[in-house]
Amino acid sequence: MLKLVILVCTFCLLVTAAQAEPFTLNVMSFNIRYGTANDGENAWPHRRDIVVNMLRELSPDIIGTQECLDFQADYIVEQLPQYRWFGVGREADCSGERMAILYKWKQFSPIEVTNFWLSETPEVPGSQSWESACARMVTAARFYHNRTRQSFMFYNTHFDHRSEAARQGGAALLRERVDAVAATMPVVITGDFNAKGGDSAPWDTLVDNELQDAWLVADETVGPPVTFSRFEPPQMDVDRRIDWILVRGPIAVEQCETVLYNEDGRYVSDHFPVSARLRLTP
Repeated sequence: MLKLVILVCTFCLLVTAAQAEPFTLNVMSFNIRYGTANDGENAWPHRRDIVVNMLRELSPDIIGTQECLDFQADYIVEQLPQYRWFGVGREADCSGERMAILYKWKQFSPIEVTNFWLSETPEVPGSQSWESACARMVTAARFYHNRTRQSFMFYNTHFDHRSEAARQGGAALLRERVDAVAATMPVVITGDFNAKGGDSAPWDTLVDNELQDAWLVADETVGPPVTFSRFEPPQMDVDRRIDWILVRGPIAVEQCETVLYNEDGRYVSDHFPVSARLRLTP
């Protein structure tokens, strides 16, 4: 009987140790540019395979997209079956652009998925406030890492492109939702914030000693501090990051990169993706 108890206790200790194991999480924030835009040679049918090739090469674990239409996400997972996706459109009938989240389904499971709109009535689909030019929203999930059995929260958003009041209101609402999550839960946020990282009111609302800007705390940064491209090469002397990755909790940012992937000068979008290699520790 004593041997059995010892074996059970040893097994429990081994399981606990396995659960407490740190793991690497590669995330990406990617404004994919909506697939029906009249972009000529940069229209979705002409660049979709460049997008697929970029994702195949970088192999992020979780991708927070902005401006994504359902057929764009469908195409990516058809070409890269290691991914699945979820997300609803921002309009009142849940159609249109969405904050689609793609993830490697063999490694991660979205245990809880939520959507809320950046407005004074966040639970109402399609709702708008603060003179927002269009409906804006957040798609979020509590992810479960299948191997280590650890959980973390992942938020993905796209702030308004015209109204500063809407950006500030959206930042305050997002921060309120994040603060409501248990302090022990790691948090990752991806998004196109349409505001300059390090020098804007939305950034000031979101970033502090708890919720940190991955670009600024990374052990290593790669690429220029500019993320809007208009399908053109980066202006290396410009400091304007409007696409950010934010982290909270026991997360070390080993690397953050402005992804300049292109094929013969053809870029994946009118934004450069931003990727980060994170180390989550128990």
